[in-house]
Amino acid sequence: MRTKKLVYCALFAAIIAVASQISVPVQPIPLNMGMFAVLLCGGMLGKKFGTISVAVYILLGIIGAPVFAGFRGGLGVLAGPTGGYIAGYVIIAFVTGAVCEKTHKLKFTIPFMLLAVVLCYILGTMWFCATTGNDFVSALSMCVIPFMPVDILKVVLASIVINKYRLK
Repeated sequence: MRTKKLVYCALFAAIIAVASQISVPVQPIPLNMGMFAVLLCGGMLGKKFGTISVAVYILLGIIGAPVFAGFRGGLGVLAGPTGGYIAGYVIIAFVTGAVCEKTHKLKFTIPFMLLAVVLCYILGTMWFCATTGNDFVSALSMCVIPFMPVDILKVVLASIVINKYRLK
């Protein structure tokens, strides 16, 4: 059973990498499908293996594999303005996995997944401010507010998919 989960971890790391390339290159933060894949990852694999899968994705990026949006890779991406949002993927996978291990009811999964996205926003925005010198309010207007409607849609769609197809 453990081998099967590890294969799923590798598969979902690859899915996150591919989904991250499906993007609209807006500045300063690209709009991509990586977060949707991370939500699915946590919900399908649970908190432990979902988090491992995201960590594998991030480690691949750190060693230079072009897995981040725009086919970028390397430690410089994590050290740059978008690094906090990428690191926030770990939070999303863990929280989503934790709630989906307990229930698949949309009335629970959607609010907790939204909470995970908000925590990612906070971490990412603080990192963005630290690396760019922007104040928090202007960073929110550039990096969070424009993405909220799409990210809410990602959460709802991921919750529905997880509810219907969760891996056992």
